[in-house]
Amino acid sequence: MNLRFLETFVWLAKLRNFRLTAERLHTTQAGVSSRIASLEQSFGVRLFDRSAREVTLTAAGQKALAYAERIVMLGQEMKRELSDPDMPPGVLKIGVVESIVHSWFPDLAARIHREYPQLEIEVTSETTINLCKQLEAGTLDLVLQTDMQHGAGVENLPLAEFPMRWVASPKLNLEGETLDVADLAAYPLVSFSRNSGPHKTLERMFSVAAERPVRVNCMTSVAAIIRLVADGFGVAMLPPAIIQRELGEHSLHLLRVNANFPNLPLVGSFRTGALLAENVARLAQRTASEFALNMGPDIAIPPAAAMTAPAWGATDA
Repeated sequence: MNLRFLETFVWLAKLRNFRLTAERLHTTQAGVSSRIASLEQSFGVRLFDRSAREVTLTAAGQKALAYAERIVMLGQEMKRELSDPDMPPGVLKIGVVESIVHSWFPDLAARIHREYPQLEIEVTSETTINLCKQLEAGTLDLVLQTDMQHGAGVENLPLAEFPMRWVASPKLNLEGETLDVADLAAYPLVSFSRNSGPHKTLERMFSVAAERPVRVNCMTSVAAIIRLVADGFGVAMLPPAIIQRELGEHSLHLLRVNANFPNLPLVGSFRTGALLAENVARLAQRTASEFALNMGPDIAIPPAAAMTAPAWGATDA
């Protein structure tokens, strides 16, 4: 029984698409089809029902999947035990939110290269919601994002927390004043993507404190938010950790506002049993902790000893 063929069977069952499975396993769609056909011939049953859009498991395929997953897991465990854990070959696919990209991720990338010089990393920068979908689908091995993931087969590691502050351009002449939420409502608000944790928190805050409805301009790009606010378009709630250059150049400054905003939690999530992903997540935790200790609690807070639920739901920061 070919272990590679069984791995192909497991991934096709998860992704339900020949093209995505071929991309994941770095082969061709014809190669995937050939492996599945060989398995079906070996077992004497059809494992999948095929349609134009996706494939689904047959009843026999569902029974076979449980065994295949166990065999593949044992094969991976055996490979880990017999190989040098300090020199893993191959590619690790990491998803990272922009708030981490703009702060301590370059230090992490350098640390990964030092610890695992033979390892290649592929980095995807996206919103938390999209990154976690890709982790679930198996197209990412590790995601560094802003929400603890629930469900069987996924583990979470707290990385750090970023305090959030209101910021604006000096062009708005708000520096030195003590503002309340109603004062901020007079300016265009810029926030992370719609339905993200920060966006929902803003909506709740202004629905209570503002006398009239406010419009929040939502963006999926942190870089775009920073640029827009620095140009004087409006005000935004951002982590100071990601705007150190703008603060130093005085293109942005922190506002004094008498309203609290929850910290932005940073979390590393990976599939249970993925030893390399877990090891890199722990490197990320150490890197984030060092960043927090160097920058101070106004910029970043080291992870707590125990993982706790963040103050908001899934975020896209």
